[in-house]
Amino acid sequence: MSENIKTIDATEFQSEVIESLKPVVLEFYSEGCPPCEVLSPIYTRLNERYGNQIKFVKILRTANKDFGLSLNVLSSPTLLFFNKGKEVGTRLTGFLSLVEVRKVFEDVFKQMLPTIERKKVYCDLIILGAGVAGLSAAIYASRAGLKTILIDENVIGGQTATLYNVENYPGSKGCIKGKILIENMKNQAISFGTLIKDLKEILKVDLISEIKYVRTEDTDFYAKSIIIASGAKPKQLPAKNAHTFMGKGIHYCATCDAPMYKDKKIVVIGGGNSALEEAVLLCKYASEVTIIHQFDKFQAGNKAIKEVLNKDKISVILNSEVREVKGKDKRLQFIVIENLITKKIMEISTEGVFVYIGSEPKSELYKNQINLDQLGYIIANEDTKTNLEGVFAAGDIRTKQVRQIITAASDGAISAVMAERFIKNIK
Repeated sequence: MSENIKTIDATEFQSEVIESLKPVVLEFYSEGCPPCEVLSPIYTRLNERYGNQIKFVKILRTANKDFGLSLNVLSSPTLLFFNKGKEVGTRLTGFLSLVEVRKVFEDVFKQMLPTIERKKVYCDLIILGAGVAGLSAAIYASRAGLKTILIDENVIGGQTATLYNVENYPGSKGCIKGKILIENMKNQAISFGTLIKDLKEILKVDLISEIKYVRTEDTDFYAKSIIIASGAKPKQLPAKNAHTFMGKGIHYCATCDAPMYKDKKIVVIGGGNSALEEAVLLCKYASEVTIIHQFDKFQAGNKAIKEVLNKDKISVILNSEVREVKGKDKRLQFIVIENLITKKIMEISTEGVFVYIGSEPKSELYKNQINLDQLGYIIANEDTKTNLEGVFAAGDIRTKQVRQIITAASDGAISAVMAERFIKNIK
């Protein structure tokens, strides 16, 4: 039995981490932090799997701020790896997936990880992705009597689970927390018989063969049909040196990291609802907030735009993109932007940049098997059918005009009905 994850403070770092006889994984986290909430079950699952070989420790960053700064920890969550009293490997920060964490684990602790015994599982339908589209598909498919397995590399819920409030989902009394909406859908799917396998690293997918196949780190899954509902992920800032300053000035969650920038000048990149809403939140802490957007107007709702325009702390630069990120001693100091119309280059002084520039489809696993558009979305019509027999695409991963929670749920229902009809025809 592995040990429980231990929460420590700065005074215990020497004894629990530096002097530990086991290698140590240390997580700096914050309360009310969506990326921390995403990482939490991943961290717990890894502790269950590897806790006999590796010690898992947590520190509340906001309560140990000065200590975190002494280790140059500037963002939540941040994972550090130690062996024999010294930090090893590559730090991880921000929204993390099981795959990202696993790769570092293998690099740092490979000789200590136990061998995993493989299993085989057969079913009617595999659903890849446990966001709203995947959960909706699971509800409809399981209720129709299909043996359904729902697989996700991360925790249940996708992007919806990270939303603080959802105000436009029908039947939710006008406002419901994303986590609660997802929990309701998950329980409904389970009640109809769905088998959920979350935090499974998907290594290989065969969509072309008559029997569909999904390989994870410990199981081979076989099915008659498959629904791809893998969704999308936030885009990273495409600027020179941006990755270097990830978690050291470049952030993707204001809720997590805004308190670090009290009375400082910060920048928000983007012009959609998320960017504008986070800019308003950042006004509670920062002395100045500059929004930089590539177009000549915002792509957001009127409510969000009005809030931004009513904030004296917020200034706006339109028709511009970030070209480079500059800093010294691993701290962000400037960004270089280009006006897309005049081509003028300008340097802006800032200590923090928060990025909200949209999403991109999680379709890398499927690109050599299924038809994708130029942006990487799976080509599928409103019936969710793809170019491959028995393969359907639902939610944000498919080509569509409107990407909302309600349209993802609709896609899920449609794809399940289509899969049920397909399976009936081959029996």
